[in-house]
Amino acid sequence: MQLNTIILGAGAAGMMCAAHAGPGTLVLDHARAPGEKIRISGGGRCNFTNMYSGPENFLSQNPHFCKSALARYTQWDFIDLVNRHGIAWHEKTLGQLFCDGSAKQIVALLLSEMERAGATLWLNTSLRDLSHANGRFALTVEREGRTERLSARNLVLATGGKSIPKMGATGLAYDIARQFDLPVTETRAGLVPFTFPEGRFAPLAGVALPARLSNVRASFDEALLFTHRGLSGPAVLQLSSYWHAGEEIRIDLAPDRDLYAALRDQRQTSGRRDLTTELARLLPARLIEALAPQLGLSGRLADQPDSALRALAEALHDWRLIPSGTEGYRTAEVTLGGIDTDALDARTMASKSLPGLYAIGEAVDVTGWLGGYNFQWAWSSGHAAGTAIASARH
Repeated sequence: MQLNTIILGAGAAGMMCAAHAGPGTLVLDHARAPGEKIRISGGGRCNFTNMYSGPENFLSQNPHFCKSALARYTQWDFIDLVNRHGIAWHEKTLGQLFCDGSAKQIVALLLSEMERAGATLWLNTSLRDLSHANGRFALTVEREGRTERLSARNLVLATGGKSIPKMGATGLAYDIARQFDLPVTETRAGLVPFTFPEGRFAPLAGVALPARLSNVRASFDEALLFTHRGLSGPAVLQLSSYWHAGEEIRIDLAPDRDLYAALRDQRQTSGRRDLTTELARLLPARLIEALAPQLGLSGRLADQPDSALRALAEALHDWRLIPSGTEGYRTAEVTLGGIDTDALDARTMASKSLPGLYAIGEAVDVTGWLGGYNFQWAWSSGHAAGTAIASARH
């Protein structure tokens, strides 16, 4: 079968690209349904973009690479598309936009746009062989028990990264990139919980509170959640993308209040009460109970001198920990690193060395923050490649 464009991956970026690449476009995916990551995202309501999305919300070895695509297809462009499809949405927090109904509405939107553009979708399709010669890509795929041979002028890598392997995620895009001499940067799990040895925080599993997590590279004020394996919650997931093995993290357990001042005030009014009882008015009781031994919490509040209260407050505002690791790709929302942006044209997502080869979405070394940013990169990079392919036909 002779085609203009083959897109590997029916995820957010791949379907967005297909919606703009024009007729003669075929999207291939080994999954049974398109957009599976879209379907499960945001608790089933899909955090489809962020109102505050900008280049500063993305990590890459080249922080400037994402600017062109993000500027030419913005969050407002995608919001307009959502509105045109009659999908109701709301802002949850920090600019995060969700469907009022179901994430399936976003999948349906993309399928509708693909159909309008004349693109075709093949599911349950596995890639068996891939080569390039005489300006065209030759693919051998297996579908419905049959072997099909395909040929296309353009090939788009939109298979994502390694995160959530139970959904079929692999490093296929990286393997193909290397096959065609595109460099791939080191990859690791991003937006992922921290782990600690020996069930350190198991007694605190389920406790959550607002916190500030930071390291030498970044700082985030969002919720912190203790789990049986370690630490999770939005603040942890955000910081994990900026963390490297063996590094220290710092936690402010009360970023919006002065614990020293609060304890001094309580000493005036409730001094006869136990110190841990009074601290439990400021922080979760289970957390105080767990920290009491290492912080030496004992006695009445009235018996604590200013120096002791100041030291206690400082410890709670600057709790330092070294995670043993992360939960890895099994629970990671994204993959950090990927196809090196130096090998790609920032405007079109095309390979600089092999005409007709494109890479988009999570396969590329561009990773967004938690909160809809990675979907926006999928829309923006997919649009960049799709429109470049369409314009090349004219």
